[in-house]
Amino acid sequence: MRATPLALTALAAAAVIGGVVFGVVYSPHDGLLMGLFMLACGAPVIVAAHLLVAHRRATGTLGRQFASAVALTIGLVTLGVFAVALLMFISGHDALVMAVLLLLAGGLTAYTTWLLSRDVIAQRDSAERARRDLVAAVSHDLRTPLTSLRLLSEAIEDDLVDSDTRHRYVEQMSVHIRSLSSLIEDLFELSRLEAGDIHWSLGQVRIDELVEETVEAMRPQADARRVEVRAAVPADLAPAEANPEKLQRVLFNLIQNAIRHTPADGSVTVLAESNGRTVEVEVADTGSGVPAGERERAFEPFYRGGSGAARSGDGTGLGLTICRAIVEAHGGEIWFEEAQRGARVRFSLPRAGGGITP
Repeated sequence: MRATPLALTALAAAAVIGGVVFGVVYSPHDGLLMGLFMLACGAPVIVAAHLLVAHRRATGTLGRQFASAVALTIGLVTLGVFAVALLMFISGHDALVMAVLLLLAGGLTAYTTWLLSRDVIAQRDSAERARRDLVAAVSHDLRTPLTSLRLLSEAIEDDLVDSDTRHRYVEQMSVHIRSLSSLIEDLFELSRLEAGDIHWSLGQVRIDELVEETVEAMRPQADARRVEVRAAVPADLAPAEANPEKLQRVLFNLIQNAIRHTPADGSVTVLAESNGRTVEVEVADTGSGVPAGERERAFEPFYRGGSGAARSGDGTGLGLTICRAIVEAHGGEIWFEEAQRGARVRFSLPRAGGGITP
């Protein structure tokens, strides 16, 4: 990650000031060397600090992250002190040298920890906003079926309807209950995935067989909407390292979502290919597609696009979110590919054995 221009500008200003001080006390030559030395020590620390922030989750707990930030700064500056002693162009015992080095180390440590704390605060604020949005979205999705259930049940209890209407109302109530059950199950699934509560057994999965099985299972739903659904996966495709049940859940969600957003006489195609150390699977449809500006947010829980395109009215709104969580738990990625027509959702999985395609 690139260091910010502001940080590099501040470092350059500090190097100029340090160089001027040494130039006055010692000689212009020593001043120039000291300025270059401060730049050489400071720039790697700033770059490394931004890399640490970009990959801070891999460091572990928050305490470890801050300890890593301090250790990073002190370690790099200490190396610089050894370089000074080896080059011997300034005295390693000079009080002014030590004062400048301590100021440099303190400033770089303060910058690194500030950068990390700013990122932590931003992540916390983002999580809080996501929590509020999630509560609002769940409340919205619960309110409609609960209101319908209340009205239907009151009509039945008050004997306001005849026998045929009562039977129809009971069927409608069953639909709402199934919708609520699906929403609750998806919320539990998503919370387990985000908490890392994953106890899956991984093995070699034949993508061609799994895709064919899933497509056949989805065919009645596609036929009901007059949408053609087909698979185009080579039989000799390398197997993936995955959990077959969870992988099938991803395929079910993506195919079902594609069918919902594809008009009658359209098509949904499932493709797959090897790509180095990964196997990539794609679900493409001929529907209205997702605008480029909404593709990343389409994976957020309950996200509604400008016209509701990111989710279907008869879904829970968590399908793509769960797909992303499952794929990332396997060590893969999921994204929207560019498409001239419709939408193309593609995800990658590690190849079984980790080999590279010849």
